[in-house]
Amino acid sequence: MEPADYIVLRLDGDYAVLRRTDVPSEEDFFIARAFLPEAADEGSRLHYEAFVYTLA
Repeated sequence: MEPADYIVLRLDGDYAVLRRTDVPSEEDFFIARAFLPEAADEGSRLHYEAFVYTLA
């Protein structure tokens, strides 16, 4: 998968809702918070590359 940038829209229990910022036409999606950096919070910007999410 190619690199991508996201913003955390909201946290919902063990899940987060992400929105892709570099391709705005994509739909928001849920992902398990366990895949995100521990410091990620609502409004955090994330970078995804090589199957790893990091704070941007």
